[in-house]
Amino acid sequence: MRARLFPAPFSLALPLFLTLFPTTTALADAPAIPPVASLSAGLWLKGDLHLHSRHSKESTNNPVAKIIAFAEKVGMDYIDITDHDNHVDGDIAHHTWADPEFHSKSVLLLYGAEWTTHRGHGNVFSAKPYDHQRLYDVRDQRDVKIGAVKKELGIHLSANHPIGKDNFGFSYDLVDSIEVWNSALWPKNSNAIMIWDDMLKSGRKLTGRGGSDAHHGVPDTPEQAKPNSVQATANYVGTPTTWVFATRRTPQAVVDALTYGRVSVSANPEAPRVEFYADLNDDGRMDMMMGDNVRATGQPVHFRVRLVGRNIAPDAAYVVTVVKNGDRLGSYPASGPTPEIGFTDTPAAAGRSYYRVQVEGTPTPYPAVPGSMALSGNMIGLSNPIYFNFDPNF
Repeated sequence: MRARLFPAPFSLALPLFLTLFPTTTALADAPAIPPVASLSAGLWLKGDLHLHSRHSKESTNNPVAKIIAFAEKVGMDYIDITDHDNHVDGDIAHHTWADPEFHSKSVLLLYGAEWTTHRGHGNVFSAKPYDHQRLYDVRDQRDVKIGAVKKELGIHLSANHPIGKDNFGFSYDLVDSIEVWNSALWPKNSNAIMIWDDMLKSGRKLTGRGGSDAHHGVPDTPEQAKPNSVQATANYVGTPTTWVFATRRTPQAVVDALTYGRVSVSANPEAPRVEFYADLNDDGRMDMMMGDNVRATGQPVHFRVRLVGRNIAPDAAYVVTVVKNGDRLGSYPASGPTPEIGFTDTPAAAGRSYYRVQVEGTPTPYPAVPGSMALSGNMIGLSNPIYFNFDPNF
């Protein structure tokens, strides 16, 4: 049965979902799964979820105004300036957020910071100011204490760069998402993808997102150049870009979509956006997209992947790799003005299954950050999973 359009947008606090299957399809001993939300009542918004301004002490030539002006210039819909909280002893509210330059007429500004601890780093995403000092003050406490504070604050907490230096060393039960693509340098993220798959296989419905982690801006004069200034021409706002399918153009809708998992990541804002859908009843119409979770019926499901972008070259060629439960299911060529592939598979009626895709192929130039294409290589984008039989109360 095709999902019908509900007139009001969903909220994660009180989901207004649509009925997709009759209750008789559910297993008797399985938890109820909320029906899927609308696939049409929303819009794609693009942004960067990991940025550092002058309020992070190791950044250079990067005032808040420069970051926002650049984001406006390249058409970003939202950004989160996530300065290191330990550089101001947790007092983000009187530094980054209180900066007179912290405003924009066209870009949605989320409130957040990089939670910087001895056990690694995480980013906070919030639609409104919150008491970040409380989270900073419990950074060395046990996870159960931190989790209680995070819940009281009502924030989205994300694990940053989960491998290498400053890797996230807390329980992944504390977080709502994981940074699977950090900076334009794609090759360093392979182990982050492995950790993400491990979390997904264990039953955690954990959103994968990106973030440039940019610290350095282009100097205004040659005299202002610093040793790391060259990074600004290779890794800056939008390398990579995180796309969210939000119900509205508001900060809260961005955070809700991120938490829900209707998210894909592209190498830059000019690169194609990956969209991933599933047709559950073979009627030729898509019933769910990435982030959605339904009860499997034991019948074949038809999946569709398409790449959407205004700068897809006529001769561009892509390879779409499908990952099922952490293993490669297949790879498919795609080309044309709107590259698209389809495949069919049968999620098990009992037990969890998830599917996600990664896309490689012809790189898309990003003139505003010209050196980024060489760092990203042939990596174009990735989707979040489509889920079957995941326990929403896990």
